[in-house]
Amino acid sequence: MRQANNNLRAKIIGTGSCLPDKVVTNFDIEKMVDTNNEWIVERTGISSRRVASKDEAASDFAFAASRRALKDAGVKPEDLDLILVGTFTGDAPFPTVGNILQARLGAVNAVGFDISATCSGFIYVMSIVDAYVRSGRYKKILAVGVDVLTKFLDWTDRGTCILFGDGAGAAVLEPSENSSGIIDVNIGSDGTLGDMLYLPGGGSRMPASRDTVDRGEHYIKMNGNEVFKVAVKTMERISVEILENNNVDPSDVSIMIPHQANVRIIQAVAKRLRMPMEKIYINLDRYGNTSAGTIPIALDEAAREGRIKKGDIVLMAAFGGGLTWGSALYRW
Repeated sequence: MRQANNNLRAKIIGTGSCLPDKVVTNFDIEKMVDTNNEWIVERTGISSRRVASKDEAASDFAFAASRRALKDAGVKPEDLDLILVGTFTGDAPFPTVGNILQARLGAVNAVGFDISATCSGFIYVMSIVDAYVRSGRYKKILAVGVDVLTKFLDWTDRGTCILFGDGAGAAVLEPSENSSGIIDVNIGSDGTLGDMLYLPGGGSRMPASRDTVDRGEHYIKMNGNEVFKVAVKTMERISVEILENNNVDPSDVSIMIPHQANVRIIQAVAKRLRMPMEKIYINLDRYGNTSAGTIPIALDEAAREGRIKKGDIVLMAAFGGGLTWGSALYRW
């Protein structure tokens, strides 16, 4: 029987990301619905987003991001023993994106599966990675966050179509016995608030039919005002809690990588933590909300831009439909 080793930490040794080539700006959306660039920027901070083509699916972006992460880590696909994917917009109900990645990468020694936690998907994945590494069960892990939300949007609904984009981010992790790696991960959920943000059609409750398509049941539904209120309070709370639980002062955080949903939510959290905006990594102005992809995409960009250096403490926090949430503390 394996025994947990609390001295082990899951350490990121490589990152990668991939976004669609197609850019849809606010000015493009002005031509679709009754809105305008100034209103979208003021309310959300988003100027453009990336949109998958008709022939592109979640596994395509996950595959490209994973290839880049493996190259960055200097790890061969056959060295992987676990592939974890945070997504709720997989290519199909099954096989999972994890299974598809295993095949496409040639990761013959890995087991792959998906975690469905909407925008919190990558933090949920990190919590599982942390537990598996401490248990000694897996040694080389590929963690992916990917969503292709634009295929589930009603492009006549200005409350949702302005917010979301597509993309994937990935990280390769391995056990470490030094101070680098995951310090702590906390996740949570509240199913009683699930109807604030949900996708009704396509499951066993409401399988696809002519009627469900005609009623628009395969589009994301959101109560924007209520989601905003809960998201602000929750993102603030989980960020404060993970810092306090690990005796880390907000001033000791080198960079915060929040879920990229709305710049006003991010600003509210920064204010609560008394953290200058210069410490907050933001790319939602260019990509919108890519759900489970937001944190790993931002993590990859921040690392490649030199925004994260050895020894830096990184704070990550996310909130999503379901409702789900999670925060992670990491030492680079």
